[in-house]
Amino acid sequence: MAVVQMKVQFFKNLLVKEGYRVAAISDSKGGVYNPKGLNLEDVFAHKKETGSVIGSRNTEKITNAELLELKCDILVLAALENALVETNAPSVKARIIVEGANGPTTPEANKILLDSGIFLVPDILANAGGVIVSYLEWVQGLQSFYWNETDVNNYLGDLMTNAFNQVLRITEDEKVDMRTAAYVIALQRLVAAMTTRGIFP
Repeated sequence: MAVVQMKVQFFKNLLVKEGYRVAAISDSKGGVYNPKGLNLEDVFAHKKETGSVIGSRNTEKITNAELLELKCDILVLAALENALVETNAPSVKARIIVEGANGPTTPEANKILLDSGIFLVPDILANAGGVIVSYLEWVQGLQSFYWNETDVNNYLGDLMTNAFNQVLRITEDEKVDMRTAAYVIALQRLVAAMTTRGIFP
């Protein structure tokens, strides 16, 4: 079961395609909840018509604060920075947190979550897909070449899976959290680039 705090419709196809039951979702005005799973087509049609997910069929209204504290397998933070802070982090009941937004977890909250045994996929890793696809668009522009959506998604999937596995390997080998492991890899690549090019290219 997944709980999503989000602004965009992207997760609708991604999560449902992978077989997840989305129990709650929110926008800037609040959220909706159904423990048996939301009908996302209904939710998004209602949002398009009214400007909010609130009031969509077969849902219970909840606040954004309540959404963050729902018991679930995965909590996707895909809207605002500082969604999880020192005061609300102890109430999080998710097993996994995926940071789809930039900086949704403060350092203080991050420590609380890790101490609670929650597996956290950091923003530097989890939401890198947009940058990667921008790069693929740039490459296509340089080559005057066109890849269809399936090709782009397959390439993106390979890159993201490889990146996740690399970060997870550092996490396990060095006994650090995923965020620290991602920083380790980033610094290693920076050092390698500076060694190859020199400090002043």
